[in-house]
Amino acid sequence: MPREKPLEVEGVVTEALANTRFRVQLDTGHVVIAHVAGRMRKHFIRIVPGDRVRVELSPYDLTKGRITYRER
Repeated sequence: MPREKPLEVEGVVTEALANTRFRVQLDTGHVVIAHVAGRMRKHFIRIVPGDRVRVELSPYDLTKGRITYRER
């Protein structure tokens, strides 16, 4: 059975939380909690409040996501 594709949306980081988690305000107006993807952690990409990011949302729980890309 194939995996379901995650939803990709963009937003702005509003708050840094513990354990590399962030509160992200999506362009649609929703607020989600997202963690940093392992590849970004491996390459030491820093994320601070105010950064525009791309977030993958799980189709099962739309309140949690994974940050996969930080805009410049």
